[in-house]
Amino acid sequence: MSGHWLAIDTATSVASVAVGRPPAVEAAGHVEGARRHAAELLRLVDFCLGRAAVTPKDLEGIVIGDGPGSFTGLRIGWATAKGLAQETGVEVRAVPSLMAVAAGVAASAGEGPVAVWFDALRGQVYAATYVIHTERVETLLAPRLIRPEDCAREAPYRPLAVAGDGAVRYADAATQWSGGPPVVAAVTQGAVMLLALLARGAGSAIDDFAAAEPEYGRPAEAQVKWEARHGRPLPDPSRPSR
Repeated sequence: MSGHWLAIDTATSVASVAVGRPPAVEAAGHVEGARRHAAELLRLVDFCLGRAAVTPKDLEGIVIGDGPGSFTGLRIGWATAKGLAQETGVEVRAVPSLMAVAAGVAASAGEGPVAVWFDALRGQVYAATYVIHTERVETLLAPRLIRPEDCAREAPYRPLAVAGDGAVRYADAATQWSGGPPVVAAVTQGAVMLLALLARGAGSAIDDFAAAEPEYGRPAEAQVKWEARHGRPLPDPSRPSR
């Protein structure tokens, strides 16, 4: 990857953007507050591209945070990336947003299992565990929706740390599992860490980005209410009716 890549992560209440030649970062920025994503993300992209003296057509590719996380945030980030990809025809890769947080924590925690919990409400977290090696990433627990107290059973090892807002909210479960206090993750650096992970070969290529969707983790609240009211799955408009 010798060219410039644009990184976007909007899985949490923080939207972050970075531009650089992986793993190097030439420009980065973020905006806090989920309600600001729609209004500020494109401005943030333009700002970072300008700071790096790069135009969208100069990009080698785009890497997007794949969630799981905020339904609205992910839709905004992916819609922005889709528009840029359709305009430029560049390669697009997706990396779990939880992995980006793990990479940031591993920089100080050392090489070993790092668990990340995003608060999913309803007594659950979006959880994953990774080992960030120098040249690759090992997935020990793939992203999933789970109760915090069930993580120790799903993943029979003791992580070096449990990070994220979910770890802070369920601090007792995080401490019992890891043996240490929860780590407040720097989600403002999500896009920066996506560039670093690209250099380690992380992420999956998206061949049909127009039809691709992020990993939301659970259905949107509106879908849950519709299905509960009608007693059947919400129809998928991409599938022909029978």
